[in-house]
Amino acid sequence: MPHLPWPSFSGLSRRSFVSGSTLAAAAAMTIPAVAAKPRKPIRIGQIGVGHAHADKLSVYRQSPDYEVVGVVEPDPALLEFSMRKPAFQDLPWLSQEELLATPGLEAVLIETEVRNSLDAAEAAVAAGVHVHLDKPAGESLPQFRRILSEADRQGLMVQLGYMYRYNPAVLMLREFLDRGWLGDVFEVHTVMSKVVPPAARQDLAIYPGGIMFELGCHILDLVIGVLGKPDAITSVSRDVADADDTLHDNMLAVLAYPKAIATVKSAAVEVEGFARRHLVVCGTKGTFHIQPLDSPSARVALDEPHGDFRAGYQDVSFPKFTRYVADAADMAQVIRGEKADDFPSAHEWLVQETLLAACGLTTP
Repeated sequence: MPHLPWPSFSGLSRRSFVSGSTLAAAAAMTIPAVAAKPRKPIRIGQIGVGHAHADKLSVYRQSPDYEVVGVVEPDPALLEFSMRKPAFQDLPWLSQEELLATPGLEAVLIETEVRNSLDAAEAAVAAGVHVHLDKPAGESLPQFRRILSEADRQGLMVQLGYMYRYNPAVLMLREFLDRGWLGDVFEVHTVMSKVVPPAARQDLAIYPGGIMFELGCHILDLVIGVLGKPDAITSVSRDVADADDTLHDNMLAVLAYPKAIATVKSAAVEVEGFARRHLVVCGTKGTFHIQPLDSPSARVALDEPHGDFRAGYQDVSFPKFTRYVADAADMAQVIRGEKADDFPSAHEWLVQETLLAACGLTTP
């Protein structure tokens, strides 16, 4: 499957990023405007609450684009715990069969534990509904390929839950790349780490891909968006913590390209790791450094002026970034036929294929 390009937006100016101060402004920059008219909400449900990001259902409940019709969770302990959380209060709890048979259902969020996510996604696609599949896309490449192929056959969207795709700094970076302002990219360096507490380490250790599989997937998605399919992948893993588990907690992947090298680093033992999460893209005409990713700001160096951006280094600030708001809005537009999917199956497949190799689980 060939790599396809990332989304971008037009009308780029430094002032458009610096002056924005609200979430609405960020969303307006991220999702193209459409004519305002009353629209019937998209009926959506959620399968599973075992994923770390399952509470994102709040975004869909708050959006006028969606009507949340119910939640599925077969595990009694998870069900009891989640019923008390604001994201799930006052919603119907259904079986998977009941949810997928709900009249008018158009989409589902797959928020199960990762080991169960592909089975749930496959059932949803078989039922003819669009899917938001939280990351990473399971452990079986053959099953994931089958899901994507069937979704493509039916004209359904399978959107992965990589949370930085619509980060305004990432979109600005993409616009710089599209305009050639950074020249030819020769280096990408990115880090995503944190301290994972003991109980969570035990949960993650069941996956042989380690912390790269759990956290590194988010930034690998960004690297693939910049450089596409690598020629070769080298995976390095070292275990740091003296812990009673088998979690690979210090991992590096090196992606080689004809004229570029990318490094993807993820650790489960970094103090204040959120603050150092970053993406650096170096080209022959400039450098774009986003840090931190979760509350983005950027340092940009250019060899010559472009628009409102001067030569040399400069700092750029952005409106508050809330995860998944733009993803949900984009999915609604795709479902309604108002735009093409920014991340079609070719991209989702390439990310997952590369991720498993970066984890040392497959041969690139």
